[in-house]
Amino acid sequence: MFVDEVEVFWKAGKGGDGCCSFRREKYIPKGGPDGGDGGKGGDVILECSPHVDDLSEFRYNPHAQAQNGQNGMGSDCYGRGGDNCVLSVPPGTQVVDAYTHRLVAEILKLDTRTVILKGGRGGLGNLHFKSSTNRAPRQRTLGQPGEEGRFQLILKTIADIGLVGFPNAGKSSLIRCLTHAQPKVASYPFTTLHAHVGVVTEKDYRRLLIADIPGLIEGASQNKGLGYRFLRHIERCQALLMVLDMAGSDQRKPWEDFVQLRKELSLYGAHLAEKPFLIVVNKSDLPEFAENRKIFMKKFPTSTLFPISCRTGDGLSTLRSYILDRFVPKCESEEIVEESKEAVA
Repeated sequence: MFVDEVEVFWKAGKGGDGCCSFRREKYIPKGGPDGGDGGKGGDVILECSPHVDDLSEFRYNPHAQAQNGQNGMGSDCYGRGGDNCVLSVPPGTQVVDAYTHRLVAEILKLDTRTVILKGGRGGLGNLHFKSSTNRAPRQRTLGQPGEEGRFQLILKTIADIGLVGFPNAGKSSLIRCLTHAQPKVASYPFTTLHAHVGVVTEKDYRRLLIADIPGLIEGASQNKGLGYRFLRHIERCQALLMVLDMAGSDQRKPWEDFVQLRKELSLYGAHLAEKPFLIVVNKSDLPEFAENRKIFMKKFPTSTLFPISCRTGDGLSTLRSYILDRFVPKCESEEIVEESKEAVA
């Protein structure tokens, strides 16, 4: 099950208590205080891992706690610090306070660690309280409690291009043709139930991430169909590919679908309607395609269409080259090649 939103409760470790102790040795009748400090409590840390795809682990394990610090001991022995609680999350995870709805952290870069909750400080032993007027202190301090909180984890997939379209438009077929992703493909609507991410690679080391989300329908803003909560997965995309069924399957009109898609993106917000987009018209192998394309161009004469057929493969290489050239400049790939050559040398 793909999980992209979950509520959790985390708690950092408590600091260890300071120790009240006095030195007792033969022939040293007044050894003085020797109570050590308590250890620091462990932190709760999020690690951005490439090996985690969603938040399903937290759905079944919503509670986590770091280890408490060890209490101080005599003979000037300090308590051991508690172990940190390190949790792995996928890139693109947002941590939001469940009560104030404040954004606490945003995990974006791979192999980085972010401290969410800090462990409590350890208490002071009576060793710290000795003075010329207080030679036998019996004061000590207790360890401080660690931070705790209830958070909402929200996954927003990191991708360069997002696919948007109505059910059965061919989005899943397109991402299967362009990448190695294998989303479910069938002849009924809503075969895609969660977001999929595929990687487009080229021989010159260029790569592009494409996100496929469940299809939208009219009224998605009123939670019809699957709603549009999955649109969060394309908020970070550079551009959108609006996939239209230009053959008019299921008695649909592509020009009306285009207008409705733009409307739903505007209703969602997050500047999705302002992102640059390409219009990809699918099913060019069907006889109704040519007539519907003429009607579409009459209604939107300034539009640029990319005709493709996921069944026959027509137009896919042109689309692939275009999006790579536009969104991944060759100069970047050339720098990567030169760096790899220098590393080999």
